Amino acid sequence: MSKLEIKNLHVSVGTQDGPKPILKGVDLTINSGEIHAIMGPNGSGKSTLAYAIAGHPNYEVTDGEVYLDGENVLEMEVDERARAGLFLAMQYPVEVAGVSVSNFLRTAKTAIEGEAPALRTWVKDVNAAMAKLRMDPEFAQRDVNTGFSGGEKKRHEILQMKLLHPRFAILDETDSGLDVDALRIVGEGVNDAQADTNAGILLITHYTRVLDYIKPHFVHVFVNGRIAEQGGPELAAQLESEGYDKYVAAAV
Repeated sequence: MSKLEIKNLHVSVGTQDGPKPILKGVDLTINSGEIHAIMGPNGSGKSTLAYAIAGHPNYEVTDGEVYLDGENVLEMEVDERARAGLFLAMQYPVEVAGVSVSNFLRTAKTAIEGEAPALRTWVKDVNAAMAKLRMDPEFAQRDVNTGFSGGEKKRHEILQMKLLHPRFAILDETDSGLDVDALRIVGEGVNDAQADTNAGILLITHYTRVLDYIKPHFVHVFVNGRIAEQGGPELAAQLESEGYDKYVAAAV
């Protein structure tokens, strides 16, 4: 079993007026097989947590620690974090013109594993994963995220997760921009990928609708750069009916 430990994490982001503190002391532990939902209003620091763990250069960790099975994640380069088993599905995936999905996936797998997967087995795995996500086989020949719909971008992110087998996956608003059918397919894809690997999942979302498909073990409410409340799935139902107002008021 693996463990991702976030201890007293403080993070600032660069602005025109200088560094702006966003995270103000976050403590969170995720074990293999656990699904943790992070919920909260806009600007509360949810995406900042995701990008800081992944190593985005615009986010400066000013205090605290992040450990993956006892190893200091913050001392790793971005590619080292990926090879250690961290995966980030971005809210706004970037376009990579001139690079096909097929080549991108195999290059990523090679970088993480240290050797290229056997071509025959790899093609079989890719086709099987795409079929489960209801993706047309021709999708593999398109340029990465270029001209993709919102649903196609999110399915591509989950396709990566299914094929790269991370130990911990951070899903930043994977439900954003999805219609009901796409949301169900993406949710099933996440569940399928986790079943294969027993990965721990940090699921960042504004809304409870994705939790109808990806069932969390724990729910954490983010307000003003901190965890204001935490509990089980019942907390998500409470947030659906009551919103975040009482947590925002308490944080002022």
